[in-house]
Amino acid sequence: MRILTVGLADDFVKELEKELDRYFICIVDNAKDLYDATNFTDFRHYELVIIVDEGVRFSLERYVNDVKKKKSETKIIILTKNPSEQKFFFGLGIDDVVIDHWEHADLIAARVLANMRHLFGTQVDIGKLVIDIANKRIAYDEKIVSLNGKTFDILAYLALRKQRVFSKDEIINALWEEPEYVSDNTVEVAINQIRKRLKSILGFQVIHTVRRRGYKFSY
Repeated sequence: MRILTVGLADDFVKELEKELDRYFICIVDNAKDLYDATNFTDFRHYELVIIVDEGVRFSLERYVNDVKKKKSETKIIILTKNPSEQKFFFGLGIDDVVIDHWEHADLIAARVLANMRHLFGTQVDIGKLVIDIANKRIAYDEKIVSLNGKTFDILAYLALRKQRVFSKDEIINALWEEPEYVSDNTVEVAINQIRKRLKSILGFQVIHTVRRRGYKFSY
């Protein structure tokens, strides 16, 4: 999962990322303001954007429209000290508003989890197949499957979003700190490793190629 924060202090962002690591594999980018944020969202894919309200309606409205137009599934949370603005925020298509107490990283992490609960969990349990994301462990009928690093991360990312199709670009953006320097071939190699390891245990494939679109997890 890749998150963009806008207008938060670097120290707070590090604290937030630490809190979120308790729940799922996560990368957090931090933009100084809405202008800086466009440099991130123009080139990277985000599943969640957290924005500190700066009181500039026009800039916020334009930015939210751009984010939703690029990827309508992207969730947006705004942090504000002005409760009277809630109607305006929700009217823009913002998904959640946090008022006053947003200086606490654990609270923001909890709100992130609440908004993304439909996509994320600490464990995927499908019959005899168990993918323990928190401990990076895979088991099938008490047999342990060895997958490490980004190979495990890709499997967990797809498994938590089963039946959804993701392009190589989306996978790279979600799981690599500097996605601009990662080639499509890196994902292909990792997918082949996952397929080889899991098929030797399961006897069938769980990651399927959707022609011209990408990959999906289907059990």
